[in-house]
Amino acid sequence: MFDTENYPGVADAAPAAAQGFTLNHTMLRVKDPAVSLDFYSRVMGMRLLRKLDFPEMKFTLYFLAQRVAGEQAPEDAGERTAWTFAQRGVLELTHNWGTEGDENFKYHDGNAQPQGFGHICFSVPNLDVAVAWFDQNNVTYVKRPDQGKMKDVAFIKDPDGYWIEIVEPARLKQLGL
Repeated sequence: MFDTENYPGVADAAPAAAQGFTLNHTMLRVKDPAVSLDFYSRVMGMRLLRKLDFPEMKFTLYFLAQRVAGEQAPEDAGERTAWTFAQRGVLELTHNWGTEGDENFKYHDGNAQPQGFGHICFSVPNLDVAVAWFDQNNVTYVKRPDQGKMKDVAFIKDPDGYWIEIVEPARLKQLGL
């Protein structure tokens, strides 16, 4: 049974103390939540699981995810908050109040110098259909699937300029071989 690829730095076994750890979410700071929520819900198909306001610190958190068919989130807000933090593949959008009104405000996307954060990734059932959908919605591309050395992989930008890799898993079987 496959457990892990082995390379320098990879532990021989997962430590018992880390059993049950799950990567829950990735956070991106957004300038205007209405614009970002529109993009991630309408274009990327994500659903808003929970919104949490922190007036004393002047920020709001929005937790979005792709819904699994037939899966129901709890109606009770507290139960839904706990349920949200137990999911996989959640995107947290953090809005620091007031940035939406500053036309010169911009977050660093991680790809300009100095580089750091790179991108998030969505897998899609059909890359060609996804590209047509992005074109229909005037999404900005960093790279189309037919461009560059790495074919069958697209990179788009969200409203804040963060890069999103778009892949069709079935097309990647020979990637890196």
